[in-house]
Amino acid sequence: MTHASDSVSTQPAFPASGQRHVAFDWGGVFTVGTFDGRSTQRLAERLGLNVEAVRASYFRHVRQLEVGAWTLPQFWDTLAAETGADPAFVYEHFQELYLGSILPNQPMFELLARLPQQVRVGLLSNNYPVVSDHLRQNAAFARLHQPVFSNEIGVKKPDPASFAALEAAMNLPASQVAFVDDVQENIEAAERAGFHGLLYDHTQHADFERRLAAWLVLPEDGE
Repeated sequence: MTHASDSVSTQPAFPASGQRHVAFDWGGVFTVGTFDGRSTQRLAERLGLNVEAVRASYFRHVRQLEVGAWTLPQFWDTLAAETGADPAFVYEHFQELYLGSILPNQPMFELLARLPQQVRVGLLSNNYPVVSDHLRQNAAFARLHQPVFSNEIGVKKPDPASFAALEAAMNLPASQVAFVDDVQENIEAAERAGFHGLLYDHTQHADFERRLAAWLVLPEDGE
C-alpha cells in the first residue's frame, strides 16, 4: 500500500551530478518484510507444519545457501527430512513456493526507475541460488550495475570482504557510494568499509527518499 505521505507530490527530485551513487540491499528493501520470514510462514501453512519447527530447520542451514555451499535442491532435501514434510511435496513445488514468497516493495521500484542515469546503482544482497538468477530476470533490475550476491562470491554481509566485492563491482571509491540496508549491523559494516550508510524502513519510505536525495547532492569543494 502506498501511504499518502509517499504520493507523487512529495517525491523529491534526485540530483544528477554524476559524482555520487547508491547501492542497495534486496531483502527488506526491495521486498516488504523479510523473505525468510514470509517463505517459512507460507511453507508451514502449505504443509500443515509448525512454523517454529520449520524456521528452526531453515535458519540452521540457510547460511549454506547464502554462501553458495549448497544448491537449493540440497537445502530442500534437508529441510524436508528435518520437518517431516509430505513426500508428495517435491522440490519443484518448493521452488515455486519459494520464489512466490517475494513480496515487492513497490515504492522502492518506483524510486529505482526515477534515479538519473548518471547515478550508478549497485546491489549487495545475502541471497540464494535460484533466487539470485530469478532476480536477474526482473526487467526493473536491468538498471543495476553488476549486482553482487553472497551465494556467488562465497561470503555474506557484514563480512568486510562482501563490501570489498561491492566496491570492486561498482568500480567507484566507496566514499562516493551510499549503501542502503534495513539491518543496522550491515550499515555499520558498510560505513567501516568507507560507504555512506542509509538505514531503510519501508514504513518510512518518504523520509528515506529525502535522505537519499540529500546524499546525492554533491557538496561544494572543500566541504
